Amino acid sequence: MGTTAPPLSPSIVADTRGVKPPPSRDVRARRVGQRRQIYAMIAGCYLIDAVILLIYAQAGTVPASIAPVYAAIGLATVALWTLLSESGFNERFRDHYLVVPQSIVSMMFTVAFCYVAPEVSIVFLCTLYLVVGFSSLRATPRQTAICWTFLALGLAGLFLLTDKPLGMPTGGALERLATLLVFVLTIAGCMFLGIFSSSLRESLYQRGLKLKEAYRRIEELAELDELTGALNRRSIMHVLEEELTRSRQTGKPCSVMLIDLDWFKRINDEHGHPTGDDVLRTFAITMFANIRSSDRFGRYGGEEFLLVLPGAPLDPACRLAERLRQIIADLDWSAFSAGLQVTFSAGVATSRGDETTESLLSRADRALYASKAQGRNRVTRA
Repeated sequence: MGTTAPPLSPSIVADTRGVKPPPSRDVRARRVGQRRQIYAMIAGCYLIDAVILLIYAQAGTVPASIAPVYAAIGLATVALWTLLSESGFNERFRDHYLVVPQSIVSMMFTVAFCYVAPEVSIVFLCTLYLVVGFSSLRATPRQTAICWTFLALGLAGLFLLTDKPLGMPTGGALERLATLLVFVLTIAGCMFLGIFSSSLRESLYQRGLKLKEAYRRIEELAELDELTGALNRRSIMHVLEEELTRSRQTGKPCSVMLIDLDWFKRINDEHGHPTGDDVLRTFAITMFANIRSSDRFGRYGGEEFLLVLPGAPLDPACRLAERLRQIIADLDWSAFSAGLQVTFSAGVATSRGDETTESLLSRADRALYASKAQGRNRVTRA
């Protein structure tokens, strides 16, 4: 069954009176193309309705002039909407498909033909139902209320202010065929509405999932160092502050290990920056593989890293630091570049009472520099 419904779109937009800045040229071209397809579909629906009216005319139910007049007026409205679309008029509004004006014009046009040709009003009433169904798919609550008000007034005038006998012709074979086509095509339109609505919900659901995943990824990237996958400085400092607060509340210790890769500038100079990046990535992966799930590891800056050890006293933290130092030193780094050796120096400190983050890191930093002063590749406790 034909319909003069407004165009289909998954977006829900504001009232047609809301004016917005013009879109970009690419967006406008895409929208114009979409509207062309919709208007072509509407024009086709008018022609289908006209064919059904011609069958009724052949059966003698309505005058032969009804079908061409209906098609001419319908195609003229499509031509008007197309002209406005091509001129860019639609782009002045938030609802660039002009749901309300198109719906009202379609509804009043259809109700008028119920009055002009009441003998075949079933054609127009079924078309009216589809107009409402299509427009409701993209109308806002306010737009829906406006369209419903106009439709209710139009139908009230038709049913209460006239005595036209609204008919469903079934007298002869041609009438029964035309009426059959009316119902078959209307049911097809209803099924299409259901399919489209379902696909729209699924599309929105999938977009929601992708949006959540994008937000999750953005948050993850905002927390992680892009090269190593470790927490970035801001994130690891936030973690340290939280763990120190928890340590003060529970009375459990919290240790930190400040790590600096030995002679890293020399590695970059002698083996190249790509090799230096491989060293940083491999170092981080190795650290992740050898710490507890509760430990938090972050890139403090450059070749410096910070390991936060919640609940760990100083002696176990130092033993872990020594074990990690040995693991890194024993790796076969020559796989990246011949003669490459990588070690690190570390300073370990454990929180004291109400000690601040700055004080704890300062003690760990002094221990780290003591490791460097003693020849590097060693762990020093604060």
